[in-house]
Amino acid sequence: MSNLPPDSTPPIDSATTESSSKFEPVRKLYDAITSEIGKLFVGQDELVLGSLTALFAGGHVLIESVPGLGKTLFVRTLGRVLGCENGRIQFTADLMPSDITGAPVFDMQKSEFQFRPGPVFTQFLLADEINRSPAKTHAALLEIMQEYRVTVDGTSHKVPKPFLVMATQNPLESEGTYNLPEAQLDRFMFKLRVDYPTADQEAEILKMHSRQVDLNKRLSEEVQTVTGPGQVEEVIKLCGEVRIEDSLVDYINKIVRATRSWPAFHLGASPRAGLALMQASRTLAAFNGRDFAVPDDVVEIAIPALRHRVQMTAEAEIEGRSVDEELLSLVRGIEVPRQ
Repeated sequence: MSNLPPDSTPPIDSATTESSSKFEPVRKLYDAITSEIGKLFVGQDELVLGSLTALFAGGHVLIESVPGLGKTLFVRTLGRVLGCENGRIQFTADLMPSDITGAPVFDMQKSEFQFRPGPVFTQFLLADEINRSPAKTHAALLEIMQEYRVTVDGTSHKVPKPFLVMATQNPLESEGTYNLPEAQLDRFMFKLRVDYPTADQEAEILKMHSRQVDLNKRLSEEVQTVTGPGQVEEVIKLCGEVRIEDSLVDYINKIVRATRSWPAFHLGASPRAGLALMQASRTLAAFNGRDFAVPDDVVEIAIPALRHRVQMTAEAEIEGRSVDEELLSLVRGIEVPRQ
């Protein structure tokens, strides 16, 4: 996807080797996670990589896909593999913020109100068809994503960590939906597009999931838990220690700033996009067992990190241009640093 010069990676010395060995367990953990997920979930590489990157980079993902592509199965499998709780909220037009966050309930025995936590108090949350609810409802969820807590009657209740929200929206249906405002879209680290599987992958899905075997049984018998919430939190902190050279920071900055003057966009990316690229690049480097990020890491996640943060001009849309194609042209036009 990028044309990197041969000397685009830092020279390897004894200090680099010693430091990189610190991230070798992260690479092995990533391989173990993806291997276990693959026992029940077929294909969708962008969804798997994007979700894991967002999780270990402290972000959330917005998923655009048609129904029936296995998003719920993925969340449940991911929760099993990582030893974390998982949940699902079906967003509808009559869903209220308290249906997500929870609300005080009167306790007859104690003669007082007790807070009853809502379904958001989990670790991996699938927010299905988030754009079917009015703004005040999904705004409540986005506030929790940012602050990792719910405040009711002046009392704050922290959601458990790690906390990953995977919100979905259907690209085909517009009736009865509410578009997420740009400021709220910006809260998602990535926008991932999940497409139909290939013919071979779909055949494998048909063989794997057509035996009428209870999914809970398959999850407990076929999928192993390889880590736990505590270790996930440790890896998140470790990923923050990955080194990013000033030249790579400048590269990321040029990409983000270029979106603001690109002819096909009338709205460019905010500085939060640069932060997302920095955090995600560090995480991808750790997944590869490196203690330093390289331009390839940035290029690999540039489009998912930017596609929901820019808006096409009316002229570009009429001409049939796509956001992804424009972003790809933009990234290719930025000179790759020689580190």
